[in-house]
Formats: sequence, structure tokens, C-alpha cells
Amino acid sequence: MNLSPTSIIWSLIILGTLSLVVITLFKTARVVPQKSAFIVERLGKYRKTLEAGFHILWPFFDSVEYKHTLKEQAIDVPPQACITKDNIAVEVDGILYLQVVDPVKASYGINNYQFASTQLAQTTMRSVIGKLDLDKTFEERDSINNAIVDAVDKASDPWGVKVTRYEVKNILPPKSIKDAMEKQMRAEREKRAMIAESEGEKQAKINRAQGDKQELIERSEGEKQKRINEADGKAQEILRIAAATARGLREIADAINQEGGMNAVNLRIAEGYLQEFGKLAKENNTMIVPTDLSDVSGVLAAIGSVLKDTKTIGQ
Repeated sequence: MNLSPTSIIWSLIILGTLSLVVITLFKTARVVPQKSAFIVERLGKYRKTLEAGFHILWPFFDSVEYKHTLKEQAIDVPPQACITKDNIAVEVDGILYLQVVDPVKASYGINNYQFASTQLAQTTMRSVIGKLDLDKTFEERDSINNAIVDAVDKASDPWGVKVTRYEVKNILPPKSIKDAMEKQMRAEREKRAMIAESEGEKQAKINRAQGDKQELIERSEGEKQKRINEADGKAQEILRIAAATARGLREIADAINQEGGMNAVNLRIAEGYLQEFGKLAKENNTMIVPTDLSDVSGVLAAIGSVLKDTKTIGQ
């Protein structure tokens, strides 16, 4: 199929027109994602800020020059050497959190707000660390973070950036200082252990002494009560023996006063006399013999007279 020169020219014109339409569409139609902002310039001058959604621009006049995310950004602050107040070099790094609140200022206020914020955080970190001793740098992390946030946020206000927070990640002292700190911590732990052990021994001795004291008190109280009980028992025994003896003597006296009582007493005395005399004869080689062995009645009469006298005295 042969095409005339006129047909070829028209085909090229149509193809060029379609290409121009496509390019123009891509140049003029913009879709802005959520939590983003595009800065539009017209002929090199700020025109407007495009928020989330679909937008149409003037072709060949308007162009998107800056794109910003409005989300909070976490920027890693590289490690840097800092000198503490007591002249110890430590390496410190951290994370800076910031957010673009004014896209126009973030575009025209500074060339690179992320780089500028990071540099400012580092310089502020060196300044803050230089005011603290090494031991304090580990204890004052919150105050260090707050100081950096205040300094960077104040300086970044013309940049349209809000610094939300800063977190120190690592504070690394030199190896020699680290070894010395470990020895110090080990010594402190050993010291606390020895103090705790001595306190335990002290308390154990106190407890044992109190236990011995209480034992002695309880033992003495028991001994005291034992003696009191024994004394009471002996007193009760003496009283009962005395009462029984008295009761027995009264009954004997009553029996003697009965008819035939004296004869019974004489008989009882004679039996005892003879029994004891017989024992002397068996157990001893030498005896004291009465002058008149047959005078047993005389002995009985003498005893009977004694009993009568006793009765008379008792009445």
C-alpha cells in the first residue's frame, strides 16, 4: 500500500499531537498521597501547596519542585566523640524524631532540614555532655534528651520543622574507663554483699542471745515454780501427816478409855517387849538382861502407870 506524502505528514502530525497530549497529561495531572504535600512553582516562583488528592496543573507553566512527607520521621544521628566535664572522651549516638509542619518553610527556609537538624543535634549533644561528669551522663539521659529537643526545636522553627523528641542510644566510654567502671561496680557489689552478710551475722547473734536469755528466764521460772510446788507438796504432806498422827492419837486415846482398853494396851506392850527382846537375843552376842526376867508384869505395870499419867494430863 502506497501512501502519499500528504498522508504521511498528517499521520506524523496526529502521532505528535497524541504524544503531546500524553506528556501534557502527565505534566498537569498530580495525585498527592495521604500525609504528603507537594510544592508547586509557576515559572520558578512559588504558586501553591498541593495536599492529599487529585490536582490539575497548568501545563508548561506549573511544576512540582518539592515533595514532603508530613509523617513523623526518625533520623539516625551518627556516633560522635564528646568530652565530659571530667575530661573523659565518650562516643554518643542517638535518634532524632521530627515532623514537617510547614512545607513551604521546609522548602525555602533551608536547603536540607534533615541534615541541618542532625548537625544541630550533634553540636548540642557535645555541649550538654561537656557540662556533665562521666557518671552523670548515664544518670541524666532524660535531661540530655530534653536539652537537645529544646535546642533543635527552637532552631528548626524557621525551617517549618517540629522536633518531637530525641533519644540517646549509646554512651560508650573508652575501654580503660569501662574496665575501671566494671572494677568499681564489682567492688561496690562485694561491699554490699559483705555488709549484708555482716548484718545477717549480727542479727543471728542477737537472735541467739535473745533466745538464750529467754531460755534462761523460762528455765528459772520453771525451777521457781517447781520449788514452789515441791514446798507446797511438802507442806501439804506435813500437814496431812500431822493431822493423821493427831487423829490416830485421838483414836488411841479413845480406845484406851473404852472398857478393856488398858488390858489391850498392856498386851500390846508385852508383845512388843518380848519381840524386841527376842531380836536382841538373835542379833547380839552381848545382852543386857534384867535382874528379874520374870518380872514382866512389873514392866507392864510401870508402862500402864505412865499411860494413866498421860491420860490424866490429856484430860
